[in-house]
Amino acid sequence: MAPPSPILSTCKIANGRIVVDGTVLFEADGADFQAFAKAAYQHLGIAYPKFYKMDCLSKLAFLAAEILLGGHPEVIAGNGPAVVFANRSSSLDTDVVFQQSIADPENYFPSPAVFVYTLPNICVCEISIRHQLKSANYFFILDTFDSDFLQTFAEDLMASAKAEYVLCGWVECFGNAYTATMWLTGGGMPADFARDASLQQFEK
Repeated sequence: MAPPSPILSTCKIANGRIVVDGTVLFEADGADFQAFAKAAYQHLGIAYPKFYKMDCLSKLAFLAAEILLGGHPEVIAGNGPAVVFANRSSSLDTDVVFQQSIADPENYFPSPAVFVYTLPNICVCEISIRHQLKSANYFFILDTFDSDFLQTFAEDLMASAKAEYVLCGWVECFGNAYTATMWLTGGGMPADFARDASLQQFEK
């Protein structure tokens, strides 16, 4: 069995704060998610107008992926990293918005721009389009965040030569509660995942 791959970089977004490899990169007090996402996008100097059309889940995943992939351009070479995400609420945050648009027969106005985001894996598509990824991607619905499950799945992908690098993450957004816990793994160098404090802290 091949040794576990190293965790190259981590990013956590929650409660108005972006933390990268244990260091606070950006913080905005008292902002709801939409305001926070816009402020973070501008702070990071990203130039990608389609960001403003995304739903909350996609904006959340996009920001974390932008930071990690931007910091490791070598992983985008070739087909790019595989993507393995999970959450609990699926696309429920957007589903609720879409349902409200069709609930009233007197004010029936379904929006294609909203409907397109009523699948959770659309956030993976947005990242893939942005970085031109042609790799395998997966989105799991789990009761709770399980970094061991995601990392083990990533290790299996790399062991079977389906990917050299994997972008893993828990991306949960419902109402004004949001958390993105994302990391890059791979590169073929041995590391002890079980003692990797930078990743295990996400479970706390």
